[in-house]
Amino acid sequence: MTASETSPASPASAENGSENGSEISGHAGQLAVAAARAHGVETMFTLSGAHVFPMYDGAVKADPPMRLVDVRHEQTAAFAAEATGKLTRTPGLAVLTAGPGVTNGVSAIAQATFAGSPMVVVGGRAPANRWGTGSLQELDHPPIVAPVAKDARTLPLASDVLGGMDTAFATAGSSHRGPVFVDVPMDEFFNSASGPAPSGARSAPVEPDGDALAAIARLLAEARRPVLVLGTDVWADRAEVAALRLVEEAGIPAITNGMGRGVVPGGHPLLVTKARSAAFGGADLVVVVGTPLDFRLGYGLFGGKDGATPARVVHVADSPGQLSGHADLAASAAGDLTLALDGILAALVAQPSKPDYSAWVGDLQAQVGAAVERDSQLLRAEADPIHPARIYGELVTRLEDDAVVIGDGGDFVSFAGKYVEPKRPGGWLDPGPYGCLGAGLGAAIAARIARPSSQVVLLLGDGAAGFSLLDVDTLVRHNLPVVMVMGNNSAWGLEKGPMQMLYGYDVAADLAPRTAYDSVVTALGGAGETVTDPRRIGEAIDRAFASGVPYLVNVITDVEAAYPRNTFGI
Repeated sequence: MTASETSPASPASAENGSENGSEISGHAGQLAVAAARAHGVETMFTLSGAHVFPMYDGAVKADPPMRLVDVRHEQTAAFAAEATGKLTRTPGLAVLTAGPGVTNGVSAIAQATFAGSPMVVVGGRAPANRWGTGSLQELDHPPIVAPVAKDARTLPLASDVLGGMDTAFATAGSSHRGPVFVDVPMDEFFNSASGPAPSGARSAPVEPDGDALAAIARLLAEARRPVLVLGTDVWADRAEVAALRLVEEAGIPAITNGMGRGVVPGGHPLLVTKARSAAFGGADLVVVVGTPLDFRLGYGLFGGKDGATPARVVHVADSPGQLSGHADLAASAAGDLTLALDGILAALVAQPSKPDYSAWVGDLQAQVGAAVERDSQLLRAEADPIHPARIYGELVTRLEDDAVVIGDGGDFVSFAGKYVEPKRPGGWLDPGPYGCLGAGLGAAIAARIARPSSQVVLLLGDGAAGFSLLDVDTLVRHNLPVVMVMGNNSAWGLEKGPMQMLYGYDVAADLAPRTAYDSVVTALGGAGETVTDPRRIGEAIDRAFASGVPYLVNVITDVEAAYPRNTFGI
């Protein structure tokens, strides 16, 4: 992560432009849009601000024009860009006005860093010819943004914008992916310049070390109870086909997390996420691919219960900087994940004898079956107030294979992680390890644009809804129908239970009871309804899908029905 006051065009950008044999010219906003389009950007997310008017002019006058989606809070624009990066695997673009416009986007930038989401945020900046005199919203943004971004810098001159933006998008989209921030002084944004047309070229895949892959294959050949964990970067690095190939050809049971969900389709016999505790507790080898060894994975400690030998751990990442520095690793490898996964499979096939995991897989499949049977009771629960699981019992059967499901909430969305198993990769969005609430409306906007023919379902906690529900107005104005399903327990459920456990009481954990959030959506031009009877949930969801407008199904749930969690994230 760096902060810099200058960003000259990179040699690669200039060379690529020369190879294209073309030059482009225009004001800096037009040049910025041209660079973004060269990298596959189709939509600009923003909230109107004079510091960035040239970007809007560049979008309007582009051929064809770039889509402009204006929102009600800058955080939504930045979260929409972050989700676009996740869904399309092309950097998303948010354009934020100077000062508070930029600082309002910082949480989304931080989330993108933790989740490895490619995005570029362009900030307005007070004019250079007035710098230091106290002009409106004068703030030096890069030092603020740099700690939570892959790169953050000012492009001081109009002549720096074309090359600087080309470099920003290339950096954001290269492993390990993440957010890049640039700002441009207002006076320079209106100035004109010219330069080589950007190529939008991607960096070449990094070849993982063959000896490291062979060592991982040997560990798999020796193992009797291996587990493969597939995380977000498997999807981000376009390695989902290679991952499923390794699972199926080697017969390794797999657990998925983040945007790795769906890489092994829901219902697949080798998907053992529902037997997660038994798998991690009984494994002798855990191979983690494309996700950090953080609190979600016990910090890389598996097995070892009741005096048993802890599992050996392997970490495979898309770049060396993502490899765990705290876990005791038996082996590791870094590089292009398709090459890594295929290399491990080839080396495993070349072993003198093929390992047989069938007994282990059979044990885990039995555990999955038992979990499905246990879950079925809650998924059909007739409790009053409604148990949150009943919502998923109704929703899951109505989801199409290509549905995009977005989680924005604490306790309510935890149930989604348990019961929703995507059938395809790239269809699950959650905040990731940063755990930031309020990302949901931006993600829903992005998903409806990126997947216009798919169901888009936003799962909202009533607490999370308070951060961004007004951006239903954005959905309405831009004709972006989304189905929103809320678990409304009138509390900060993720905090209420633990505080009671620690102190015997809770404070600052209750919200107004049974708030009619669906009325808010209706007032903004959408539609919705409140549901208090579990038998009415399914028909309400059907009406939401059929409505063709942003629709909120506001389900009143039991605050006492908390998600049974094993970790509080520390």
